[in-house]
Amino acid sequence: MNSQRTAAPKRASPSDPAAANPRLVRRLPLLTVTPFLLVGLCLLSLMLGSRAIPLDQVLLALTDPGHPEASGQVAAIVRDTRLVRTLVAVLTGMALGLAGAVMQSLTRNPLADPGLLGISAGAAFGTVVAAGVLGVAGLLTSVWFAFAGAALASAAVYFLGTRGTSSPVKLALAGVAVTFMLDSLTSGIALTDPEALDRYRYWSAGSLTGHTAATVWQITPFLIAGVLLALSIGSALNGMSLGDDVATALGHRLGRVRARAALAVTLLTGATVAVTGPIVFVGLVVPHLVRMVTGPDHRRLLAGSMLVAPCLLLAADIAGRLVARPQEIDVSLVVAFLGAPFFIALVRRRRLAEL
Repeated sequence: MNSQRTAAPKRASPSDPAAANPRLVRRLPLLTVTPFLLVGLCLLSLMLGSRAIPLDQVLLALTDPGHPEASGQVAAIVRDTRLVRTLVAVLTGMALGLAGAVMQSLTRNPLADPGLLGISAGAAFGTVVAAGVLGVAGLLTSVWFAFAGAALASAAVYFLGTRGTSSPVKLALAGVAVTFMLDSLTSGIALTDPEALDRYRYWSAGSLTGHTAATVWQITPFLIAGVLLALSIGSALNGMSLGDDVATALGHRLGRVRARAALAVTLLTGATVAVTGPIVFVGLVVPHLVRMVTGPDHRRLLAGSMLVAPCLLLAADIAGRLVARPQEIDVSLVVAFLGAPFFIALVRRRRLAEL
């Protein structure tokens, strides 16, 4: 009688990191594919619109606008309009995705988002007060009012949402209440000045259009500062996820970490809202998608959110150009259409645990 031996399972070789760490296999596509996806979406953003431009003409307009095959009209569309629009989308996506990841990690609230927790509304209120009440003109001046409004709104939401028993849904409801209040005040101020009302209606829709290269240069220093602050607290957020006592034992100063996180979120949100208007759901959806791949490590979560969020915003902007061609749908409406079902699914969970 022949007996068959059951083959022993093959053990992972210590020299094979993918076999030793199965999550690494899932993480590789995010680290390798997403940058190429972002570049591809940037090229599509330069090519597609009310007028489709072939890739070879786009590249000529970028590298050699004086080339005979690159017409002046094509070069103007690509360099002066679509390139700036694409850069604004990338910077805005990076800022909102990173701000949402920091807020969710710091508050351990899966519903945290600059738009849902009133921070975007606070920045919008500060911008409108600067323009409609004080007559302040210029982005570099009004952006400071956006920072102040964002900081005050976040403080109000945190105070209302943490009094008594705290829960993610309670904090989200406090954010909705503060957002409605600030939106009504903002609309009231805009109604007092017809010219300010016209600007406010266009700006409040959340759009990536109508900007110049100077706008990109003006907000870049604020965004760089916010990104550096956010990335510098990744390891501290890992410790805080285990509890405040553990984080303190690991040597993290919680007060400084929270202050740096709040400053980072204020810089990232205030600068983008002052330019594009309020765009919601990007900071809510992206960190959850990235967390499914990277796991709980906040250092990878923050970096991944910076890569994925611009892809989402660019894809939504491209879709808005093509759906109603030759007209366009504002990117905020497309993102809201995609993000609202995700938000409803999170709220309807029976057990909405903290992160």
